[in-house]
Amino acid sequence: MEPPELRRAVAAGRVAASELGLQVDDVVVVHNSDRVALRLVPCDVLARVAPVGHLADSEFEVEVARRLNAVDAPVAELDPRVEPRVFLRDAFAISLWTYYEPAESEIAPTDCADAFLRLHAALRHIDLEAPHFTDRVAVALGEVNDRERSPDLPESDRELLSGTLSGLSATISTEHDRDQLLHGEPHPGNLLNTRRGLLFVDLATCCRGPIEFDLAHAPEEVGDHYKGADPVLIHRCRALNWAMFSAWRWRRADQMPDRDRWRATGLDNVRAALDRCHLD
Repeated sequence: MEPPELRRAVAAGRVAASELGLQVDDVVVVHNSDRVALRLVPCDVLARVAPVGHLADSEFEVEVARRLNAVDAPVAELDPRVEPRVFLRDAFAISLWTYYEPAESEIAPTDCADAFLRLHAALRHIDLEAPHFTDRVAVALGEVNDRERSPDLPESDRELLSGTLSGLSATISTEHDRDQLLHGEPHPGNLLNTRRGLLFVDLATCCRGPIEFDLAHAPEEVGDHYKGADPVLIHRCRALNWAMFSAWRWRRADQMPDRDRWRATGLDNVRAALDRCHLD
């Protein structure tokens, strides 16, 4: 968010929590993108604040968390002191979560693989209507193919991303039929190393697809420790995921910090991942 909108988001998060009886003396911005994460102190709440246009995503995330918390999944919990729902304040959608103190130890690949296994097992035990991963790919492809929405994307790179998104999406969906509910974007930034263990956050991207689609977001060693994972499919999904990441970065409206660097990095990683798959 740009500074004026960020200030409004911070104020909205502070007021919403205070009105619910939580003590808020200070606010720390933990993450700032198209939506923000705020640590509220001393009540130790993590407020996720998004423009009201993202209300449906915020409500979906809360519902996913509520159901996963009920089956003891390794995911962050909604704050138990308030009603488990999305609150509206000043054109922002606000959800309130437990804040977890980070652990200082590094995450071992075996521990990470175990967290993925437990998450996927829990996801198989909940009944939830969620989009297929190909639906998300189609949205990214629409951004790439619309020159008005991605005006700065060079034509050669547009062709690379368009071909990767359409080709790998079709290949993965037709050659593999082991779909289940997934996190959707469990990259290292969405896996917290806490004193309570490893916990996944940012559940709004929940979708259906093969477990390798999730594993492709993790360091490569993690897939080696996940029993039954297909390494070839992980490589293909990694290339697809980098293509989706790159598509978001080339949107005119993208607000990711240091966007220019990530645009270049994303394209480099698409090419490297395709090389690992022996694909052009």
